[in-house]
Amino acid sequence: MSIESKNAIVKTCGLHHVTIQTRDWAASLQLYREVLGMTVVAEFGSPERRMMLLDTGNGSHIELIAPTSASPAVGSPAANDPLVHFALVMPDVTAAINRVRQAGYEITMEPKSAQLGTIAATVAFFKGPNGEVIEFFQTR
Repeated sequence: MSIESKNAIVKTCGLHHVTIQTRDWAASLQLYREVLGMTVVAEFGSPERRMMLLDTGNGSHIELIAPTSASPAVGSPAANDPLVHFALVMPDVTAAINRVRQAGYEITMEPKSAQLGTIAATVAFFKGPNGEVIEFFQTR
C-alpha cells in the first residue's frame, strides 16, 4: 500500500507505534482493548515475555510488553520511562475522557482548548494502568 506523505524530508515518515512496558498486563488489556476499543493486530514474543500490537483505529499502533519479574512496579522509576506522553486522535475528547473516567482512570487534565501554533485543538490527559500519561487530541 502506498502512503502519501506530507513530510518533505523523509517520505512516508509517521508514527507506527508507541511501546509501553506494562506493569500490569490485565489492567493494560482492560484499558486499551475494552475501554478504548483497540483491536489486536499481532501477538508475539515468548511465554516469558508476551507482546501485543494493537490498532488504535487509524492504522497507528500501541505495542504492549508484558511485565517480567524484573519489571519495575507502578510508580517506580525505570530506564524506559523517558516517555512523557503519547496522544491519541479523538473525534470527541469530552466523550472519550468521560469514558475513561467512568472506567476509573485518573484524569490529570480535563478537556481544554489549546492553540498549538496554527493548530487549534481540544486536549485532555489521564493516567493509564502502568503510570503512562495519555493525551486525547481533537483538532478544531
